[in-house]
Amino acid sequence: MLKQHRRAVTWLLSLACIAGAVIALLDIDTPLRPFLISLFLLVVPGTAVVGLLRDRDPLAALSVGAAASLVINVLLAQAMLLFDAWSPRAGVATVAVLGGFMYVLRVLYRGKNMQTEQGARAR
Repeated sequence: MLKQHRRAVTWLLSLACIAGAVIALLDIDTPLRPFLISLFLLVVPGTAVVGLLRDRDPLAALSVGAAASLVINVLLAQAMLLFDAWSPRAGVATVAVLGGFMYVLRVLYRGKNMQTEQGARAR
């Protein structure tokens, strides 16, 4: 039962983050815009970092993910202000690309571990 609720919350959060990205990139005006874009900017980098730290202590991974999410967003905002290139669309796109890059790293890392484990079993 708990697993079904976790899956439902995961899907709901994913859809909300996707909606936030689409709203920001297409410049759609809606009352939910600030909430959904903020949700996207805070959840995506943190989730990507937590995904890279899955084999660690869950509380430590969540703490590092939350801190990394804040650090990524602050550094991105500082860089955009420093180079006089402030753009909410560019910020959302950059966070999406960084999140996607970390997801690819996670997939590659897991594939490497699975090959090592399979090779160890064959002996």
